[in-house]
Amino acid sequence: MSTQRLLSFVQDITRLLETHPAESVILTEGKQFVARLVEKDDWLPDEFARPHPDHYQQYLLYADPFDRLSIVSFVWGPGQKTPVHDHLTWGIVGGLRGEEREVTYRRQNGGGYEVTGDGVLLPGQTTAVSPTIGDVHAVSNNLADRASISIHVYGKNIGRVNRHVFDPASGAEKAFVSGYVNAVVPNLWS
Repeated sequence: MSTQRLLSFVQDITRLLETHPAESVILTEGKQFVARLVEKDDWLPDEFARPHPDHYQQYLLYADPFDRLSIVSFVWGPGQKTPVHDHLTWGIVGGLRGEEREVTYRRQNGGGYEVTGDGVLLPGQTTAVSPTIGDVHAVSNNLADRASISIHVYGKNIGRVNRHVFDPASGAEKAFVSGYVNAVVPNLWS
């Protein structure tokens, strides 16, 4: 299994970010780069694709040394899901294996959150989040019999960003930092 596809993606997205584009350009062009990354499932090392029996896994694949981006594989076992949460930065998600369900939310005037969308991300497809276009969602594995994997690219090192989970009914929020489960990252230069 070669990480050349991931290395090429890191190079493409870094070149884009070095031009200091507007968020809309990052999301538009970045989605094209992510689509190329996930169009073939031949590059993700097995150690970054292992589900946990009790909860989803977030594996760091790459973190830019200037905190301009991070690339993460999310591995969802059957029935696993996130709480309703935010990101506080732009993000692009590409489906690699299985099916990932995303339910999007918007804060109501009364304090709670209302559902604004519900969709399924399939292999090769992309979607985006950001505080500008919509940043609050919950994600789950849409399959009951096998793992699903998606690749997430964020405008910060998402594993160390102080973010929030929300109770959709009351709007109550709780701070969290997601971190990563892996102790090492892939060697892109091997």
